[in-house]
Amino acid sequence: MGLPALEFSDCCLDSPHFRETLKSHEAELDKTNKFIKELIKDGKSLISALKNLSSAKRKFADSLNEFKFQCIGDAETDDEMCIARSLQEFAAVLRNLEDERSRMIENASEVLITPLEKFRKEQIGAAREAKKKYDKETEKYCGTLEKHLNLSSKKKESQLQEADSQVDLVRQHFYEVSLEYVFKVQEVQERKMFEFVEPLLAFLQGLFTFYHHGYELAKDFGDFKTQLTISIQNTRNRFEGTRSEVESLMKKMKENPLEHKTISPYTMEGYLYVQEKRHFGTSWVKHYCTYQRDSKQITMVPFDQKSGGKGGEDESVTLKSCTRRKTDSIEKRFCFDVEAVDRPGVITMQALSEEDRRLWMEAMDGREPVYNSNRDSQSEGTAQLDSIGFSIIRKCIHAVETRGINEQGLYRIVGVNSRVQKLLSVLMDPKAASETETDICAEWEIKTVTSALKTYLRMLPGPLMMYQFQRSFIKAAKLENQETRVSEIHSLVHRLPEKNRQMLQLLMNHLANVANNHKQNLMTVANLGVVFGPTLLRPQEETVAAIMDIKFQNIVIEILIENHEKIFNTVPDVPLTNAQLHLSRKKSSDSKPPSCSERPLTLFHAVPSTEKQEQRNSIINSSLESVSSSANSILNSSSSLQPNLNSSDSNLDVVKPSRPSSLTPFRKAKALYACQAEHDSELSFTAGTVFDNVHPSQEPGWLEGTLNGKTGLIPENYVEFL
Repeated sequence: MGLPALEFSDCCLDSPHFRETLKSHEAELDKTNKFIKELIKDGKSLISALKNLSSAKRKFADSLNEFKFQCIGDAETDDEMCIARSLQEFAAVLRNLEDERSRMIENASEVLITPLEKFRKEQIGAAREAKKKYDKETEKYCGTLEKHLNLSSKKKESQLQEADSQVDLVRQHFYEVSLEYVFKVQEVQERKMFEFVEPLLAFLQGLFTFYHHGYELAKDFGDFKTQLTISIQNTRNRFEGTRSEVESLMKKMKENPLEHKTISPYTMEGYLYVQEKRHFGTSWVKHYCTYQRDSKQITMVPFDQKSGGKGGEDESVTLKSCTRRKTDSIEKRFCFDVEAVDRPGVITMQALSEEDRRLWMEAMDGREPVYNSNRDSQSEGTAQLDSIGFSIIRKCIHAVETRGINEQGLYRIVGVNSRVQKLLSVLMDPKAASETETDICAEWEIKTVTSALKTYLRMLPGPLMMYQFQRSFIKAAKLENQETRVSEIHSLVHRLPEKNRQMLQLLMNHLANVANNHKQNLMTVANLGVVFGPTLLRPQEETVAAIMDIKFQNIVIEILIENHEKIFNTVPDVPLTNAQLHLSRKKSSDSKPPSCSERPLTLFHAVPSTEKQEQRNSIINSSLESVSSSANSILNSSSSLQPNLNSSDSNLDVVKPSRPSSLTPFRKAKALYACQAEHDSELSFTAGTVFDNVHPSQEPGWLEGTLNGKTGLIPENYVEFL
């Protein structure tokens, strides 16, 4: 297994697991640094002393043979395995050349020593400087935080506010330094895959030039050399794409860290200071605590970042109750008491801030959970897999294959955005789409047409190969056996919905034609995989681990292009049953945001879900009976219809949106919450969206309204009328 990915979101938590992961990366960098240093020394010996050439070459070969690359992620691509295997191949070549020693190696210092020294000084050296800065900021932040938390609550409010501001500044600076350090470590780990191996390849090429009697050996090495060069270039290309994605994610994390917070298996986690009674009094010990609402388990791990290790044994207790400590009852700030079922007495804890205490209190007293809306990062336009969508893609493909199949950089070179949007607006016009015989005229450049095709695929509500199958495709690409990879991807493609599969087949047939002309357009199968992998298989969550899997997305597309006739024109070896086909066509509830019907319509205190549902049903039934019994009197008196909700129920806090008047059915309404449509008849919207022409629907619990010219259903408890 390779090194685990360093997530930027973990920098904020700064958990023990994050520190251990960071240590493993630092150890790998130290190991690489020592190896490069030794390799440079051996290379100089090889150049300076012809008499010792034989022994130096054997030692050099042994060093190469012993070193093993550690890649980020749980699997390696064929290119990475090729690069990792290259060191052993180099060692074998050096051992064979030992018996045919010839003249002094010329220019070896320029092609071997200088690049390695440059990488070691500029990259690994920069990572070491970043580590020093990170350790210094860790010490400063923890010291400032402890000093701040020891302030007496009896001090003046102005002094406390000033101290809070100072801590916030130190915390923000520590967080930024942590993000930059993690980014640099990730960068150096990726760079070494090509900046380290490439000089060695150049050095070996020089050896072949000056050793005439090694000509036959060089010929035998030629095939692997070509494969390695392609692997290095592919790895470099993937690095460039991955680096920009990681840098973009880091900038987003800097701007709004809470918005990109990693989904945790725990309801709440973070550092707390726990009061412990000693013989000489009491002390406050720093713990990393986690809380799981379902099991009510609180786990406390004594840990101090400054010392970098645990200060005692882990402890788990079952929550009984949680009570906020009054300011005048304890000298410390931000405190609360926890009672446990399986431990006598009260556990007093201190949070890091007032906001932190509020979050812990909400998690432990059963207040409403926070619902995250995992929306697609791409704009959700009107793009669909309907007749218009197929018509647009076919027109774009026809234009490319008839006018620009041989253009260099096809699909890699992007068009002007304004032109692309204009072409899309023309193609998506229903009138233009109905004219099936009308081709895209020659005034549109090929780069504009190819960009329009890619943009339309990104505008679909979800990726063409679907979120629920994304991880399955990635796992298939990570299989070691090529035949097994093709078989697994073959099976997954036939689990896609019919329209998705048809569109994918149309696209892959076209890309195969593009690849067949790679000598003219320079777009090989690998290059097309780089272009279309992130578009067709984009992940639902944007994380560093997902970015590291982009290379496997590209491999999936390569396999689809190379094997498109078999995959799309034959059934898988193991046919799927009707039940499996039915399940595969359903939307995966695990890989999409909660639907409108699954979200809470009211805010509740800690009441079991089944009991809350019975109370809600009882209230709704009573409301319907009341409305039914008083309908005639309401119409006669022209009074507005109001829901008869029992607001006196002690277990429910009901948020009552205003309802429309029965005499003015068409009104404007504003969304209180965000909602993701589950069916075509429903509308998708965000909080704050304003609807027109809102009126009661025939569907119970739903209203009908208009948004951006489209009419659809809206959950009535999700809006308030203006």
